[in-house]
Amino acid sequence: MLAAAASVKLSTAGTATAPKMALFKPLHLPPLFAAAAAAAGPRPLSLSARPLYRQQDPLFLASRVASPAPPPPSATADGARPVEAAPAGAAPEEAARRAKIGVYFATWWALNVIFNIYNKKVLNAFPYPWLTSTLSLAAGSAIMLASWATRIAEAPATDLDFWKALSPVAIAHTIGHVAATVSMAKVAVSFTHIIKSGEPAFSVLVSRFFLGEHFPAPVYFSLLPIIGGCALAAITELNFNMIGFMGAMISNLAFVFRNIFSKKGMKGKSVSGMNYYACLSMLSLVILLPFAFAMEGPKVWAAGWQKAVAEIGPNFVWWVAAQSVFYHLYNQVSYMSLDEISPLTFSIGNTMKRISVIVASIIIFHTPVQPINALGAAIAILGTFIYSQV
Repeated sequence: MLAAAASVKLSTAGTATAPKMALFKPLHLPPLFAAAAAAAGPRPLSLSARPLYRQQDPLFLASRVASPAPPPPSATADGARPVEAAPAGAAPEEAARRAKIGVYFATWWALNVIFNIYNKKVLNAFPYPWLTSTLSLAAGSAIMLASWATRIAEAPATDLDFWKALSPVAIAHTIGHVAATVSMAKVAVSFTHIIKSGEPAFSVLVSRFFLGEHFPAPVYFSLLPIIGGCALAAITELNFNMIGFMGAMISNLAFVFRNIFSKKGMKGKSVSGMNYYACLSMLSLVILLPFAFAMEGPKVWAAGWQKAVAEIGPNFVWWVAAQSVFYHLYNQVSYMSLDEISPLTFSIGNTMKRISVIVASIIIFHTPVQPINALGAAIAILGTFIYSQV
């Protein structure tokens, strides 16, 4: 009788608690995990154990919705600051950076204009572009070696792999430098730079057919005014010369390959822009020297030098020194600018640089320009600007 009463009480208690347990969904384990749990036996109840499910209290959810979000951290785990949490004093730092870039751009354009003027003066009196190109690279190499020796600039830490990666860049740089100098020896400075404004077209075509890269349709459409403007300027050029035209075209192609080789060969290298260009000048000088001797030679140089000094006077020596030094300085500043800005900003700056060179050369050398020729130049430069935007 006692056993029967106990069984009745147990069954009653079980039925009373059944509705309460129905509030929670039972956890169904797969057969494999269920067998493992049965073999392990019952687990002791721990106060720190978390349930496999949680009942969502409406008051708890309402409090979470009403509570404000925590403030953003000052920095993420990888050290990058969030956009919303700009540190105090960021505005003055950004203003200083913009001022620094502005100084770089102004210096870059001014030095480039000065170089082109003296370079054309030298080539008019001394039409030997191979030696002129060699002197430009030699002056830059001497300047940087002296800077490293006197510790004005810190010498870069290079190895054999660095110079191997730099070799194709130096070859392309040498070809582009000599070809541009040959062009300016045969045609006006303004015409050379109009043709060189078509470099983006070469960049897209080389990347498309040699590297297999694809570009959006607006990029291809932006090449139409570049190609059309260059063609219009070429056919209306009063002093057109095929060697000068081909020199500018070869220079465009060589500098495109130089940029491609630079991107591939300089990945992971920690050499500053100034030292990178210094090493590039030295290696280009080594490559160019034997070709300069073979193409022109010391006898031709000596005769041409004497003739130029007799016609110009001592100022000719200053012209040669100026064009050599300013060539290195404007390239050095351009590489220093590239350390501070994006390639897009650099491309826009390069386009504006060509405008300043074209206008300055027309004014200084009194280059005759027909209205249709000026229109072609404007269309080409506008296309270059559009290309840099799209």
